[in-house]
Amino acid sequence: MGRPVRAVMIDLDGTLIHTLGDFEAALNQTLHALGRPAITRAQIECMVGRGSQHLLQAVLAGQTPAPDAALLARAWDEYQRAYLAVNGRHSQPYPGVREGLAALRARGLPLACVTNKPLAFTRPLLAHHGLDGFFSQVIGGDSFARKKPDPLPLLETCRLLGTPPAATLMVGDSSNDAEAARAAGCPVLLLTYGYNHGAPVREVDADGFADSLADIAALLEAAP
Repeated sequence: MGRPVRAVMIDLDGTLIHTLGDFEAALNQTLHALGRPAITRAQIECMVGRGSQHLLQAVLAGQTPAPDAALLARAWDEYQRAYLAVNGRHSQPYPGVREGLAALRARGLPLACVTNKPLAFTRPLLAHHGLDGFFSQVIGGDSFARKKPDPLPLLETCRLLGTPPAATLMVGDSSNDAEAARAAGCPVLLLTYGYNHGAPVREVDADGFADSLADIAALLEAAP
């Protein structure tokens, strides 16, 4: 991957935590409040990854009648209340996540969580599952002016970590993470179990793939 890794940035939804249950509960509470039809978990999985507002807009855009600005504003208010009420209740860390985070920390690598989820949702979710203590930096989708796949969140996180992009690994589950990493000049590894917009993740341009976060430390150990 070019040079030894000095820090690691890790995505949240679909990478650390399987959150489709939280999305399903919050979205369907919101849709019910708006008098709109419910949505299935399989439909949600293809839309996750570009932030909560984008997800909500994508759900509503697929229904009729098409939402106007007033409905979108009301829907966002409803969704924020609903999500904060269920945050963490219907989700769980993926197998190997705690072991993987512990192994990376044991190598002396600073860790940052870099997600498109709003920070107000991100911090409570990490705390709910006891993962918050692993990260020296937690970056949400509203932390900077732009979200992944724009490289800005990764570049700013590298600055906060004090490591150059070429030595700061991005670990994610989708093309969003890979595109952001490529544009930022960061190496990128993708996990094979996440929410890559319904497309096969192994078709994404990345430096490697792993079936568990617990495998990442071993991959770094084996890297030249």
